[in-house]
Amino acid sequence: MNETEEAPVRKPTLRDEQKRLTRRRLLDCARDLFAANGYAAVKIDDIASAAGCSRATFYLHFTGKTDILRKIGSESMDPRAASVYADLDDVLGTGSRAEFTRWVERAIDWFDHNRAILPAWDEALVLEPDFREPAREAIAALPDAMPSYLSRWGTDRESEARVRIELLVTQLERFFTRWAVQGTIEIPRDQAAEVLTDIWFPALTPPTS
Repeated sequence: MNETEEAPVRKPTLRDEQKRLTRRRLLDCARDLFAANGYAAVKIDDIASAAGCSRATFYLHFTGKTDILRKIGSESMDPRAASVYADLDDVLGTGSRAEFTRWVERAIDWFDHNRAILPAWDEALVLEPDFREPAREAIAALPDAMPSYLSRWGTDRESEARVRIELLVTQLERFFTRWAVQGTIEIPRDQAAEVLTDIWFPALTPPTS
């Protein structure tokens, strides 16, 4: 084959499609079980049984419960967390406070859409020491979806800009958990979005000098 010629792309086989569908079924069943029962109560055999496959098949796709929980976050959240923060990158580029408030409302909607899985994440963080590093990496990766925001802070303050996004993610998650999951904060949704805007719109604005 000539060095400039590209190798032909292999078409997916029926077996490839079956493997893809099995993986998706395992992810969906695990998410449903974690949401309904929490993290600790769910066993790998429960996930495999719900997906209609064997324990051995589960291990062809995932290394264990922490791995499939992590993959739920990276593969089955809708939309992906990274796309939420790519949206924020565009919003901050407008310089509009009103647009930022609307983004906060969309972020709250994202948490609401994924609320059932959040307690399982918190439980896994307490019970599984090896889950903490991938969870930390997942949050730390979100600023990567915001290249325009990072560039406005400059290379000398990029680490600070990243920390600000990580703190925003953390506060939104803890606010939503206490407000919508635990019910320990009582505030109308629109008022919450306005207050969060008051705090975070200026905090994410790069210095002018």
